[in-house]
Amino acid sequence: MVAVVKYNAGNIRSVVNALDRLGVESTLTDNPTELKSADKVIFPGVGEASSAMKYLEERGLDEVLKSLTQPFLGICLGMQLMCEYSSENDTKCLGIFDETVRRFPKEGIVPHMGWNNFISHSGVLFEGISALDSMYFVHSFFVEVGPDSIATTDYILPFSSGLQKENYYGVQFHPEKSADVGQQLLKNFLDL
Repeated sequence: MVAVVKYNAGNIRSVVNALDRLGVESTLTDNPTELKSADKVIFPGVGEASSAMKYLEERGLDEVLKSLTQPFLGICLGMQLMCEYSSENDTKCLGIFDETVRRFPKEGIVPHMGWNNFISHSGVLFEGISALDSMYFVHSFFVEVGPDSIATTDYILPFSSGLQKENYYGVQFHPEKSADVGQQLLKNFLDL
């Protein structure tokens, strides 16, 4: 069973719909027992860091999510919340990745919205995906390139478009909105 984390964020239903298109049954839940017993967990979301973290903390989900051992995929805000800290409203996040989330510099058009490809990418999550393939992005905050980066993209500056540490994966783009190439990435995750 695939659990999709239900929390104070938008765009969660589109991930459930993408899983449906792949013929995969999922459960949208904020129940700790269901999250712990799931085969895979997806942590999607569009929204604001501090209110999303508050929702997780009030339900004890912050500790649950950090303790999971099955494959775990954070998408967009989900990936950012997996980092140590977000400058969006001075938010302490989950700390799975030892990274800071920062706002894009004002020199460019923010948010970064639309299709973009990779400077580099590697690992099982990106099997069958070319660096020239484009994914769909919508974000004003980014994670710098660091030791856990498995994909980088350039917009104003190079940033981490994919992270991985042990069983935890994160992507800044929206695979559920990225047509066939996004479906491939979700399938790769589900095959882990």
